[in-house]
Amino acid sequence: MNKNDTYWKTNLKYLVILLSIWFSVSFGFGILLADTLNQFHLGGFKLGFWFAQQGAIYVFVILIFVYIYLMNRLDQKFKNDK
Repeated sequence: MNKNDTYWKTNLKYLVILLSIWFSVSFGFGILLADTLNQFHLGGFKLGFWFAQQGAIYVFVILIFVYIYLMNRLDQKFKNDK
């Protein structure tokens, strides 16, 4: 396997993991587990509602920064291998 294949395979692995986390938070916490989470409150709102309205967005923004960090590390790794 050449360096380009390894680079893109790692990139796709990062994407799958990060998008799976986002899907779990937005769909799982915001929809599937909303009734269970609504027993708790955050800032005056039920937690299930909060995840559906705000939490998924916050997690998505955090995941963007995690992706930037991971890709910068990956780019540095492959840049040094030249």
